[in-house]
Amino acid sequence: MSAAQSDMALEDRLGALQCHFTWDLNPSRTKLWRLKDKLQDIGTEEGCKWLGHIYNLQGYVHFQLGSTEEARSFFSRAAEAFRQTRGADEGPWLVVTYGNQAWLHHHQGEPAESRACLSKIEGLRTEFPSQDGLHPEICAEKAWTLMNFSGEQQLLAADYFQRAIRLQPGVVEWQTSHVLGLVNMSKHSKTGVEEDIMKKLREAKEQDPENLYLAAVYLLQLAKKGQPDQCGARELATKVLRNPVSNYSGIKALLRFYRTFISIDEAVALAEEALKLHPDERYLKRCAALSYKWKIWEEDSHSSPSLIEKGICAHEELLSLYPHSSFMKKIDIAGIYAKSENTKAKSEENFQQLLAEDLEPAEQQILFNIYANYLFFTQQKHKMSIHYHIKAAEIPIKSSHQERSIQTLEKIRDREGNREVDKFLSRLKESQK
Repeated sequence: MSAAQSDMALEDRLGALQCHFTWDLNPSRTKLWRLKDKLQDIGTEEGCKWLGHIYNLQGYVHFQLGSTEEARSFFSRAAEAFRQTRGADEGPWLVVTYGNQAWLHHHQGEPAESRACLSKIEGLRTEFPSQDGLHPEICAEKAWTLMNFSGEQQLLAADYFQRAIRLQPGVVEWQTSHVLGLVNMSKHSKTGVEEDIMKKLREAKEQDPENLYLAAVYLLQLAKKGQPDQCGARELATKVLRNPVSNYSGIKALLRFYRTFISIDEAVALAEEALKLHPDERYLKRCAALSYKWKIWEEDSHSSPSLIEKGICAHEELLSLYPHSSFMKKIDIAGIYAKSENTKAKSEENFQQLLAEDLEPAEQQILFNIYANYLFFTQQKHKMSIHYHIKAAEIPIKSSHQERSIQTLEKIRDREGNREVDKFLSRLKESQK
């Protein structure tokens, strides 16, 4: 076989692998930076069942961002994490990791090392055959990756989790993550999830009683169904505060419960107590900033200067802690500035800076929708507000921000008989057919 034929054969084998490099993740750079921060905030405490999956995804993200050696390190850590959590040196759970390593070696011009990884994969496939063509361990990792990678791929993630559970029932963390993914698809619903998902959530909580994140999500969904358990929430908060910090510790779900079903002041107090216990944890600084924003929004124009200053300082610190995924934080700061007569000019300045940035379409849509509301409610610039709602609505990305802009434009059309808006909505409806 010639060198060229050998290279083609290697690429064909690599293309047939099941790993992050072949799962059509198609990440934008903005999404990669946001995911990098999310994974860092998950935490990697000992005993985490998803540690290998976390390291694999971190390795892929670092590779896509150009940090090859970081990627190599994370893939190695993934292999070691799987060996520790599974209690065995080899197993089907390493197929994805070896696939990632094979691709990394290929990109680095290391064909011998790449082929060595492929040989390991073939050995695992022979030793651990799957009835359904795709081993449940691979299904579970793909499901977990898709669930954390993109909101648009939640349904596909759920399908892969179901497949893994059907092939290998009884793995508690798969069942828990499957249910949490289902809940996440309707997390913005004010009335909570459908009853069949609520039933699955109860069952998952019984099977995974030590999972505090699951417990917090369950309490929040139960409250949305009209059964708020304030005592249970306070008891759970005590446990969460004692545990390692992570965006899967349950603190944010508890803050949402406190905000809606106890009081915004107690939500702020809980966030501040958590930060006092762990003053250097950036994720808790993010939670505290979120609680301040809620309180400022709730009090609207009656917020005290000290609260507004606290909110601004908290969000500005986040810009340095999350420098590559700070888009929404910049919008939040601009919105907080708008709540005080003394800083309204600063708010407009911040919005203009954002409008001048080279944003991706999804970010533009969010910005246009929020800026349109700012123009209407804060600046009383009705015509310009309509202009930006149109700009948000015409970006062909289905999202809650697009939906809100369309709903606003429909109200304007119906209330005012605005011909320009009516023509735009008609054109938009035709283009969406």
